[in-house]
Formats: sequence, C-alpha cells, structure tokens
Amino acid sequence: MKVRRLGTVGPEVSAMGLGCMGMTDFYGPANEDESVATIHSAMEAGITLLDTGDFYGAGHNELLVRKALRGGHRDQVLLSVKFGALRSPDGSFLGYDGRPAAVKNFAAYSLKRLGTDHIDIYRPARVDPNVPIEETVGAIADLIQAGHVRWLGLSEASGSTVRRAHAVHPVVDLQIEYSLMSRSVETKILPTLRELGIGLTAYGVLSRGLISAGALKGQSQSGFRSHLPRFQGQNLKNNLALVEALAAFAASKAVSVAQLAIAWVLSRGRDIIPLVGARRRDSLQEALGSPDLVLTAQDLSKIETLIPSPAVAGERYMPEQMAMLDSERP
Repeated sequence: MKVRRLGTVGPEVSAMGLGCMGMTDFYGPANEDESVATIHSAMEAGITLLDTGDFYGAGHNELLVRKALRGGHRDQVLLSVKFGALRSPDGSFLGYDGRPAAVKNFAAYSLKRLGTDHIDIYRPARVDPNVPIEETVGAIADLIQAGHVRWLGLSEASGSTVRRAHAVHPVVDLQIEYSLMSRSVETKILPTLRELGIGLTAYGVLSRGLISAGALKGQSQSGFRSHLPRFQGQNLKNNLALVEALAAFAASKAVSVAQLAIAWVLSRGRDIIPLVGARRRDSLQEALGSPDLVLTAQDLSKIETLIPSPAVAGERYMPEQMAMLDSERP
C-alpha cells in the first residue's frame, strides 16, 4: 500500500482509508463478522486509516471497531473519529453540539467504547452554527494537550471556517465529500487547504454507491440513499446514464467503474486520501486495485468529458441536510 501524509504537520497514512460507517448504519443490515473480517483484510493490505463516528449506530460502530482491533491491532491503525451529531432513539437527527463541555464529554465516551487511551484524529462531524468554531477547536486542543487526542481534523467546513480553526490549533485534514459527482470543493475549499498545508480526506468517492456496477443493476438504491436527490426519479436516470458511459470507458481499460472513480480522486493530488466505505471483503478487494491504477492526462480528460460537473442531477443531500453544511455556504 502506498502512503501519503495528512497535511504538512499530520501523520503518514495509507493512500486509501477505510470508512466504517456502513458497517452499522445507513446502508441497511450488515454482517458483523464480515465487517470485522473486512477491517482485518484492510489492515493486512496495509490500510492504516480507519474512519468512524460516535453517532454511527449510536456508538455501535465504535464498538465494532474495538472488536476488530482486539489482540494487539490498535497500534497498526490511526483512528479518525467524528463527533457532535445528536440523534433520537428512532435514529433521526436532532442537530449538532460543538460546545466545549460537550466535545470533552463525547471524547470520553468514544475513548471508552473504542477501548483506547487516545484518538488519533478527532473532528466535529459538522460545524455547529451556534458555537464559534474557535471554541469547539479550543476544546479539542485541550484534549490534545492532555494526551487524549493526537491531531485535529475538521469535516464539511468552508474555507473561511478552516482558516479560523487553523489559527487556534493546526488542522491536519478536512474530511469532505469529493468525487466525480461532487466537485464543489475545488472552487474555494481545496485552494485554501493547500495554502495552509492541510490535507483532504475524501468520503463519498463513489457517490454513495452511485458510481458502481451495482447501481447500474439497480442494487444501490436502498436505505437512506432512496431519500437522496441523486437517487430519485429523473435525476437517477440521468446520473446512471453518466455512470454507464464511465463504466464503458473503465471496461476499455480492463478495470471496474469503481476502481476508475477512486483512481480519479487519487489523481487529484498527493494531499488527498480517499475513504472507501467497503462493508465486505470482496468490495474491499476491488477498491484495493485503485492506488496502482495510473491515469494518463488523456484518461483524465476523457473521464471529465464523460462526467462533467454540470451534468450531475440533484444535490448530494436533502435540503434540510444541505442547510447544515458549512462547506456549502458562500
């Protein structure tokens, strides 16, 4: 597995990370034994970055990761943990809490569930609009000073918010959706990250499974995806036509459409690390071929011709969720 560095002051990690969210939440039932086996296979392949969140499965995801890391595996990986999302017993979202006391409370519970004495990268899942980012980041800085956290990360923050946070304590990376179908980050946010020497961990690199062979067969539209604008009605038909064209090009290169899409994200810069949300070993094995796929300038030009940003139909979240994204604000 090739390696990259998270920003200029962050740790060296595998060129691709494993997103664990789908193993317990949002994408329908998952087999826990297979999930653990997938995490083990990822580590055996050299993946050193595992991404989770304290609200994924209301803590279940962290317990799953803890189970996978038993037996001396903890030192093989860096744990990236998101916090702050508030959920009700029925699973619905109630908002976000970035108050300093809440930050430290969330961290205490994550440390216990993960069975570790430190979190490697800690980040608010969303920017709390009711709390200055300086206060949220200041609390994480306190946790770093105390040894409970190693590095500060952010998620779905705008360039201006990243700049304010970085002035309080160095930020190693911003986690944000970035794929062939989600490229708004390129306008203002990515240039700001590069100016400040901050890395980018990209989630949704397959656009929630839309860029996959399964989507073309109608197999990737269950769970919360059925509520996303890109998976609805005419939007879905339009987007699948784009994926079908991309899949044909991938076939001409003897790779899968998912491998091509991940390789495209990897090609955007060595400061970008894609997170692959594989829930099974077969999906992981497919993704593992992406870092070795070399795309020529001609390939990249062809790919962007097949999926130009303006051609993608629908927003990446529902309107109420889009309103919570600091990254989408002007």
